[in-house]
Amino acid sequence: MVKKFFERFYVALILIFLYAPIAILIILSFNGSKSRAKWGGFTLKWYRELFKNESIMNALYTTLIIAVLSALIATIIGTAAAIAINSMKKTPRTIMIAITNIPMLNADIVTGISLMLLFVALRYTLGFSSVLISHITFNIPYVILSVLPKLKQLNPHTYEAALDLGASPAYAFFKVILPDIFPGVLTGFFLSFTMSLDDFVITHFTKGPEIHTLSTKIYTEVRKGIKPEIYALSTLMFITVLLLLIIINRKNAEKKAPVSRV
Repeated sequence: MVKKFFERFYVALILIFLYAPIAILIILSFNGSKSRAKWGGFTLKWYRELFKNESIMNALYTTLIIAVLSALIATIIGTAAAIAINSMKKTPRTIMIAITNIPMLNADIVTGISLMLLFVALRYTLGFSSVLISHITFNIPYVILSVLPKLKQLNPHTYEAALDLGASPAYAFFKVILPDIFPGVLTGFFLSFTMSLDDFVITHFTKGPEIHTLSTKIYTEVRKGIKPEIYALSTLMFITVLLLLIIINRKNAEKKAPVSRV
């Protein structure tokens, strides 16, 4: 009894430390006063001001476009790479997995500076495309490592059986392989989307002066003082991600639920 109490207390303490800052941010987004130390009454003013703030909305659009495009392209490339790695022999596969892990273990600042130097050496103009290429680059390992476990769970003979029955390689892939590894592909996509949405360091080093994402926009705003509109934007993003996670988890739970037989 005492053990269970301490286990629950420990979990509750961790959750409080994780979500207390977010709860404060949400409360501040409804605060009528600009001061964080003074409550000025409940208001939706900052949400209205958010949608009127052209610079923040442009940064939001840019962030979402880069996040979606980079996640989509990285998912396609990463899935193909995972299939290729899975078909290798043990030694080359181990080497490739180790190489894939390096960008994830590497510091973001090293990756950002490396990509910046590469673009400068190639005389590539820093802007939207350089940020997109950078995001695709650091997202690919997350997709590979999300898809590989699903490929290892596959029955290797199902693809060959589909080919023996007359299916083309492309048809067999989309009808036999892809449905089985789709949860891993979807996980890789959402992980890439989240990492791209959250990235600051790599974006800071590879963007041009004319482009801003949310992370770099908030960084510049901190110097002047954070506007309450940022609280409102962060609240909306948190609620959106939370709802998305609830929907995905509910769908997964429905798929795993046993079908009752009459």
